[in-house]
Amino acid sequence: MSSPTFADRVLRHARAAVLTLVGTPFLVAIGLTLVDSYRRRGKKPKPFPRSAPSTVTVGDGTVTTYTYGQDLYDAMLAAIDGARHQILFETYIWKSDEVGEAFKRALAAAADRGVEVYCIYDAFANLVVSPRFKRFPRNLKVLRYPVYNAGFKFWALSRYGRDHRKILVVDEEVGFVGGYNIGSAYATEWRDTHIRITGPAVWDLKRAFADFWNLHRRHRLRPSERPLLLGTNSTWEPRIRLSRNIPRLWMFPIRSMYLEAIDRATRNIWMTHAYFIPDQDFVDALKRAAQRGVDVRILLPLKSNHIVADWISRGYFSQLLAAGVRILRYRDAMVHAKTSTIDGNWTTVGTANVDRLSLTGNYEINVELIDEEMAHLMEELFALDETNCLELTIGEWEARDLHRKFTEFVLGPLRPLL
Repeated sequence: MSSPTFADRVLRHARAAVLTLVGTPFLVAIGLTLVDSYRRRGKKPKPFPRSAPSTVTVGDGTVTTYTYGQDLYDAMLAAIDGARHQILFETYIWKSDEVGEAFKRALAAAADRGVEVYCIYDAFANLVVSPRFKRFPRNLKVLRYPVYNAGFKFWALSRYGRDHRKILVVDEEVGFVGGYNIGSAYATEWRDTHIRITGPAVWDLKRAFADFWNLHRRHRLRPSERPLLLGTNSTWEPRIRLSRNIPRLWMFPIRSMYLEAIDRATRNIWMTHAYFIPDQDFVDALKRAAQRGVDVRILLPLKSNHIVADWISRGYFSQLLAAGVRILRYRDAMVHAKTSTIDGNWTTVGTANVDRLSLTGNYEINVELIDEEMAHLMEELFALDETNCLELTIGEWEARDLHRKFTEFVLGPLRPLL
């Protein structure tokens, strides 16, 4: 038996090195997740600053902002209970707990009294939800967005995005959209932001739902799979615009919406995000804004529900802090909002995080509002959230332990995946 040649040994060592480089970040990520899950066991959520729902007039309609889940769910269920003609309901996560069951019962009751009810949920996000809960009455039209949607076209990257949207439209009269999923924990333990819209912009929400339904429904025309018709267009509302990421069509306008607004900023940029893993162009836009004197603040959870995302997001902190960007860390509760307000005039509320999955991967929807009263309200909410934050100073950041710097370095290769 011949001994390995020099070339064989080099190849073997090179292969081992590549496997180590690729595998180490994943192993560290798994380890962090397991340790974090163990530490969270038995911990009870703590109260956080709350604000009552607030309504402002925008154009020919209204916008009501919700920052506490129970208030939102009460309003959504009331809208469902009052539906007369049609309900369009779409969510990413739909838990089978008390709140999830309440929504399921309300939707079924609406269908029983003759309301046309359409539901969409993401199958991957609900893998741990009981199969029994996911059996719906036949008079509900339900689209289960599949875990795997590429079929034999496994190379078609446009078919891998998740449905991360959260939408409710009732009778073309009222629409809800924002960061809240459906579940009991979100009702009282998470700080999130959702809005209720009335007026002409509701039709745009309906169109967003219908376009998704018609793009992904199966072609066998069973009652639950028939196309959703839009009917007559309503009047245009110029102060409210919807931006929709549609991976299947390679459309990702939300990132462009953010970058344009940031580049136009002259006074302040206040952003709240659950997960903040931007690309370098996004970071550079924020740095340029701060360097030209704009008050740039980014509010993030001190500890989110995804510890790996927390660690990876820190890879940009040095650049941002050095440029004058303020980083605020929300204590004691998970802040899951995806909002920004700029210059007392521009606001966005939606489902998209600032990370690769949301900005160039998933189906997302953000509402863009050009209105001073709405921006003022969002600034007040941001100021309230600041009272529950710890600000990260550049001195504190530079003095962090060596093992933290090493972990950030090791996890760096995962950044493009999230």
